[in-house]
Amino acid sequence: MNFNGSILLVDDEAHIRKFISLLLRHLGVDRIFEAPNGAEAIAIYKREQPDLVMLDVNMPQMDGIETLRALKEINPDCVVVMLTSLANRQTIIDASSLGAANYIRKDAPPEDIGRALSETIDQCFEPDDSGDGSAL
Repeated sequence: MNFNGSILLVDDEAHIRKFISLLLRHLGVDRIFEAPNGAEAIAIYKREQPDLVMLDVNMPQMDGIETLRALKEINPDCVVVMLTSLANRQTIIDASSLGAANYIRKDAPPEDIGRALSETIDQCFEPDDSGDGSAL
């Protein structure tokens, strides 16, 4: 994985954000923004314009599907990876139809999460000529 971009990590559980953040740093990602809910995620997305969003499905107030819909309204090309510990078929269908790039179980072994994220990044981001890895 060759990714020098930034990632917005959205999850209402602090320990999950810490776990995924550590995993991302292990993969070489050093620009990570965190949000505990959908509303803050939208504000951070507008301010920071991260290259990729990792978005929890089940959150209070504004769930992941609502947040995904709002992010796609801001930027139809934003790359969003859905995270969940519950594999609900309808949620996967909804997320895919709204343009989610992937759907990762956050209770999977760390190496599986890392592999799925690396594959998504490789599929969604082509290296550009400037070498910063941030262009589609």
